[in-house]
Amino acid sequence: MFSKYLVTGATGFLGRAVIAELREKSAEIYALVMEGDPLAGELPPDVYQICGDVCDESSLERFFSCADQQTCLIHCAGIVSVASHPGDRIYKVNAGGTNNILRHCERSNIEKLVYVSSVHAIPEKPKGKVITEDAVFAPERVRGDYAKSKAIATQLVFEAAKRGLNASVVFPSGIIGPGDIGKGSITGMLLSFLTGKLPFAVKGGYDFVDVRDVASGIAACAEYGLSGQGYILSGQYASIRDILEAAKSALSIKRTVSFLPICLARLAAPIYEIWSLRKHLPLYFTPYAIDVLSSNSRFSRKKAEAVLHYAPRSVKSSIRDTVLWLKDKM
Repeated sequence: MFSKYLVTGATGFLGRAVIAELREKSAEIYALVMEGDPLAGELPPDVYQICGDVCDESSLERFFSCADQQTCLIHCAGIVSVASHPGDRIYKVNAGGTNNILRHCERSNIEKLVYVSSVHAIPEKPKGKVITEDAVFAPERVRGDYAKSKAIATQLVFEAAKRGLNASVVFPSGIIGPGDIGKGSITGMLLSFLTGKLPFAVKGGYDFVDVRDVASGIAACAEYGLSGQGYILSGQYASIRDILEAAKSALSIKRTVSFLPICLARLAAPIYEIWSLRKHLPLYFTPYAIDVLSSNSRFSRKKAEAVLHYAPRSVKSSIRDTVLWLKDKM
């Protein structure tokens, strides 16, 4: 359908999975890569790399010079953080960077934009209620700087769609799976568990989805997604206990972990976050993370199933592939 794909955030966990998915198509792929990015070498040699930053207008001009009316831009670039105080840059990249991308998309007359938002941008409903894409996106309706920045960006995309830009939005839930070089929250926890450095975990859980299924859903959204519409790309609910049990089963290991009730985890999380920051360790046990693990995550993916033919794999199989990948890297 498209002769070219432009991908931002191409060296990230999701971005690399999107690149792998797009390479199955007969199209040129252009990746926006930040100067000095150590993961640039991880991209396949047939992907054209253009040095730039979503916050730098001049570099975006170089990036968009590759575009024509048979081009689809997939905007994956963004900062994901469970930190209590991630700083202003999360807004500059997630909201400001998206606004820059939208301006260039409208100037370049590209055929399609797919923006990768997050279920965190969708206002939470009371426990037991199903959460859908039909929502009002505003920072005051969600908790945490990450969610607020994605809500702002999502609303900007929908406003651009109303102005005539052919733009769709996908809302992945908690992304997991093999290939997470940056060691996000779940990958970091699994690595600590496998190395015997996870003394405790939390009793909560969330909806998790494999990165490869999200990439497939994004590619499908590029082709079939309707302008001005959003699609939840969720997986299934799994508790932290479920995840660790799946890891134990995959590697046939016996290891015990103490599970903290949410109320105790809320007390311990601020202290552990400070300790992790001082030790320069990945953040996965923070107040925001605890809020997420105790939140309502009954996301409906019916719209994505109907329009995008979206069909994610089980969390258990995703965790199996993840720990096998981690074992190979250890």
